[in-house]
Amino acid sequence: MSDTLSPLAPKSYPEMPEVAGVRLATASAGIKYEDRTDVVLALLSEGSQIAGVFTKSKCSSAPVDWCKQHLTRGRARAILVNSGNANAFTGKKGKEAVALSARIVSEAVQCPENEIFLASTGVIGEPLPAEKFSTVAKELVSKSAPAGWRDAAQAIMTTDTYPKYLTRTVQLGQQTVTLNGIAKGAGMIAPDMATMLGFLFTDAPIAAPVLQSLLSAGVPDTFNAITIDSDTSTSDTVLLAATGQAGGEWITDAADPRLGPFKAALQDMMRELAHQIVRDGEGATKFVEVNVVGAESDASAKAIALAIANSPLVKTAVAGEDANWGRVVMAVGKAGEPADRDRLAIWFGDVRVAVDGERDPDYSEEAASAVMKEDDILIKVDLGLGIGSAQVWTCDLTKEYVAINGDYRS
Repeated sequence: MSDTLSPLAPKSYPEMPEVAGVRLATASAGIKYEDRTDVVLALLSEGSQIAGVFTKSKCSSAPVDWCKQHLTRGRARAILVNSGNANAFTGKKGKEAVALSARIVSEAVQCPENEIFLASTGVIGEPLPAEKFSTVAKELVSKSAPAGWRDAAQAIMTTDTYPKYLTRTVQLGQQTVTLNGIAKGAGMIAPDMATMLGFLFTDAPIAAPVLQSLLSAGVPDTFNAITIDSDTSTSDTVLLAATGQAGGEWITDAADPRLGPFKAALQDMMRELAHQIVRDGEGATKFVEVNVVGAESDASAKAIALAIANSPLVKTAVAGEDANWGRVVMAVGKAGEPADRDRLAIWFGDVRVAVDGERDPDYSEEAASAVMKEDDILIKVDLGLGIGSAQVWTCDLTKEYVAINGDYRS
């Protein structure tokens, strides 16, 4: 948790309504620091359904493995999240820690251990002192309440400078349902899940297989379309829980037409939370959208967009407010995707800087430089080859990023 607020932080925060069937509590268990809250417990009403998407890292954390193991049942009564320790690359001790964590919470909640879901974020390679959860578990259950969304978002922060939380209200057939979400992340962020955690809660009556379909469909263009530093975390987890407390029959078919507005609201929330993560990128001063069009396929467009977004040379040019479009040309060329130099066009904002394989004849350094001084910057590339397109979001790369990660464990 940083003491310096990101210059791209939200100017205001939403009033968070209750989600029927969800109760929250935070506590300080002393996982890494003694002077801050570092544990969140989300209690879910009996019968709640759950879905999840996780990191594709081959070195995934013990909590990720635990969640994957129990997700197939689709039922959840509680989610326990801690900051300060990722419980990743911890071997046998990591497995023992998640088992102990689940047992402690299940005894406090009085539910099966396989209905407890876990997530951890923080330093990799340090054993998690899960026994510390036993000192706060009963307190968490007893003081849990429908409010406290900001506190929950704050408790899971690591190098984040601000809490990330959103709400949406939408019609599901005849029912009005609520969708609340919290997330954390500021570094070690790249697609495949974009150290990112996200927890989404709704009172809608949507069965686990349908939740999974909605979540899996929504991730590619939201949480998997952001990158801060091209590094995929061992711990990335997004969970979506539905309590059904809004009433009505449970939706069990992903093709049910009533899902349209809910799906749109979910997609919008995930995209906005993803953007908040980028805006809180470690050391970030610029929010950058990379928009690639005219590619041979959407997949090709996304690969090129990521090559641009992950380029240290592009990102440092943005940090320096330098309209160096040559670095964008470089990134397109190195992506390994179909591209024709002589068909290439590039824009910074609404200023076209290159066209037909050379500098735009009407290029204005003054106009391009003005774009680079904005907080939000668009880099657009038209390959001129087809109809494939993709959007990804990133931030600049500053000296502060090096400073934060140079002494992360201290």
